[in-house]
Order: sequence, then structure tokens, then C-alpha cells
Amino acid sequence: MVRRFDLAIDCAHPAALARFWAEALGYPAPDADPADDEDVVLEPPEAGAHVVYFQRVPEGKVAKKRIHLDLAVGGDGPIEARRARIDAEAARLVALGASDHRGAIEEGGNYWIRMNDPEGNEFCLVSG
Repeated sequence: MVRRFDLAIDCAHPAALARFWAEALGYPAPDADPADDEDVVLEPPEAGAHVVYFQRVPEGKVAKKRIHLDLAVGGDGPIEARRARIDAEAARLVALGASDHRGAIEEGGNYWIRMNDPEGNEFCLVSG
């Protein structure tokens, strides 16, 4: 039985992308030089959290992935409050290099924003 899983992200520039995700997830910043293209490991800030690997691959991203991260930032409360928290986090991540051109969706009492990291990998900001 699997006890834990870690996440591996293929990318062109591991150190730069690892810095974005460290800031996005609240992980300690990697020691790697952003100009270096060696693989990078983000260690979680607390025991039991996921390790995230950034591995350099020669090929670029070609199409939408069939798996993505949902980052829970909305919390509980009325939809207006959740929307405000998600929108504020989206603005913070855009300032770090993400894009939100994929847009926000509000449906069935839920609100989320579909985003891309600096290399185009999809993720969503969701209530949770």
C-alpha cells in the first residue's frame, strides 16, 4: 500500500520554477541558482507534506495535462469571502509569474480560478 506520494514536475528551468512553487506553496526557497538548470528538490516545511521534484527535460510542454494541482485557499464562509481570498491569492501568484488568463469559474456555489505557472503547467485555486 502506498504510504505517501511526492510530485515530480518536468520543466525547462528547474531552479526558477522551483522558486515560484516554493513561494506559492510556502516551502523553503531552494538554494539552487536560478541560472542553473540542474534538477531541484523542494523539501516540505513540515513532516508529512509532499516533496516536490523539478526535473529538467529537453521537450517543451505541448498540450493541456490531464492532471493538475488544486491549491485550496478559499476556506469556509460565504461565496463572496471565498471569492475574495481566491482572487487575492491569484493576484499574489500573478505577481510571482503565474498567469490567470484561463479564467475564473463560479458554478454550483463554488468558485475557482484556472491558472498556469511560469512554464505553462496548469493549476487551480479553489475553496477548501
